[in-house]
Amino acid sequence: MAHSYLRWSLVGFIVSLHVLTSCNATDSESEILLKFKDSLGYNAALASWNSSTSPCSKKGKGANWEGVNCENRTISGLQLENIGLTGDISFDALRELESLRTISVKNNSLEGPMPNIKIIPWLRSVFLSNNKFSGDIPADAFDGLTGLRKVHLAENKFTGQIPLSLTILPRLLDLRLEGNQFEGEIPDFVQKGLEIMNVSNNALEGPIPSKLGGMDASSFLANKDLCGRPLAACSPPKLSLVTIVTVVIAVVAALAAIATVFFILYRRRSQAPPPEEAPRSERGHTKSDSSDFDKMETGMPEISSHGKKDENGHGKLIFLKDDVEKFDLQSLLKASAEMLGSGSFGSSYKASLVGGPVMVVKRFRKMNNVNREDFQEHVRRLGRLRHPNLLPLVAYYYTKDEKLLVNNFVNNVSLAVHLHGNRYSGKPRPDWAARLKIIKGVAKGLQFLYTELPALIAPHGHLKSSNVLLGEIFEPLLTDYGLIPLVDQEHAQEIMVAYKAPEYKQHRRITKKTDIWSLGILILETLTGKFPASYLQHGKGSDGDLAAWVKSIVRDEGTTVEVFDKEIGATKNSEGEMMKLLRVGLACCENEVEHRCDLREAIERIEEVKEKDSDDEFYSSYASEGDRNSSRGLSDDFNFSQ
Repeated sequence: MAHSYLRWSLVGFIVSLHVLTSCNATDSESEILLKFKDSLGYNAALASWNSSTSPCSKKGKGANWEGVNCENRTISGLQLENIGLTGDISFDALRELESLRTISVKNNSLEGPMPNIKIIPWLRSVFLSNNKFSGDIPADAFDGLTGLRKVHLAENKFTGQIPLSLTILPRLLDLRLEGNQFEGEIPDFVQKGLEIMNVSNNALEGPIPSKLGGMDASSFLANKDLCGRPLAACSPPKLSLVTIVTVVIAVVAALAAIATVFFILYRRRSQAPPPEEAPRSERGHTKSDSSDFDKMETGMPEISSHGKKDENGHGKLIFLKDDVEKFDLQSLLKASAEMLGSGSFGSSYKASLVGGPVMVVKRFRKMNNVNREDFQEHVRRLGRLRHPNLLPLVAYYYTKDEKLLVNNFVNNVSLAVHLHGNRYSGKPRPDWAARLKIIKGVAKGLQFLYTELPALIAPHGHLKSSNVLLGEIFEPLLTDYGLIPLVDQEHAQEIMVAYKAPEYKQHRRITKKTDIWSLGILILETLTGKFPASYLQHGKGSDGDLAAWVKSIVRDEGTTVEVFDKEIGATKNSEGEMMKLLRVGLACCENEVEHRCDLREAIERIEEVKEKDSDDEFYSSYASEGDRNSSRGLSDDFNFSQ
């Protein structure tokens, strides 16, 4: 009896101790966050943070305090976005929150140097984008953060070199550094799992590390002088006479050493018995043999094909066109391959089949929630689409773990590369006639998608310059269209252009006019030669995008001459037509959906644009316009009301 009483007393003591410890931990978390709140320059948005409540609810995963994320009644993250935070910020007060995994203060007005995040070594995600942080980031700023997966520092004013401690984070998956003032060369990143990296719109120069050559070209655009895959090749360096002499001496010495080694090996081999035949594998090749895919570091990785291969396309390559040369999955995997890029959806590979066509294989990593029936039904619908300005789907492959889409290879790369990638290569950029032809083709392709896919709210959903491929005579081919139903919604909202539209930012929805907004941005990008992301920070407009910058130039300067790309090759008798197309682009970019023109009107106005003005007196045309715009002056054409 005494033993029983003692046992239950001990259990009760342990339970009581656990409860007291939990309560103390909660109180401690409250005190930590209140100290952090007091350190902020502006904290009116955190009125719910007070000592009368605890940060996390006692039941479930909910939180009592605004911007606090909880897991098992402990603080797992701080999501303090778009709440007007100003001044410096310090994370020192948060070092005791051992369950804290994510910190996000993006889209505020915080300033000062890079916060010291090393004091929270268990962090997994840090989001500091769209603030006013500045100065050099110490090389060791990320030392010890072995669990860090996502680092977003975009659209600030950071300077100096990219910190070397970023290059050795073992679990880093997502790195966003665009829109800063980083300079020097891009360091070598050793991570094999790095999926997303963006350093566009900085002052970087020199060759892009070979391990990053598979990234999308848009990740490196608008820098001082970057070169190498996926951008234009680097020019050979100019060597001094002393360097040349030194190299020649070194080469001669190396050749002499190699000759000596060969002589020794020859003497030994002449005295050795003949070697045995190398062992062979089950496929009949020697163990040193391998396919072209295996040999190439950038080749397409092995594709899993588990499960029964049946007529419904599970585990086999299914063709969507009858008028193409057929091949099986094994032929595709044995083809000579090189990685073309690693973009938002996944990786793309150029596969040259032996004695056959050259194809592009897109391996998607954001579609694992799509069941086989839905995937096949939608892809077959896309495969039936035929239009001169659409890159047709040729085949697809589906298993639970692998989703592939196969297209024909287009040799003349994308509009993005022609507008931005050739900037420092010395290659000419498209002239006005070519750009007008491209926009007209894009508009026709978009119109066709709206006609054939009426059930989709945004029939393209991912319209941008890197998804406009160009044929041999600059005919545009839209790609990556109609994919919204196939992409996991969480990832679609993160990576697809449709979800960057003003209506999604403001109301968390997309509309039938969302693709029109993307078309407008594409028109402005094509006319100005400006990469849209580069104006998130420097634009004069209220929302800081490319459209706002164009409007501000016209409004403040009273002229459009500075808007157009200097390399567009326009003459005075074509400026009027360029101006017409500029107005169409702005009409497509209205922030308010109801003020935005519809697709039919946009296409009609685009088709009216010609290569040259009908009247050489460009400026007099504004006073005598007799068409549908006659009731509006120049200032009315640019509706600045947002």
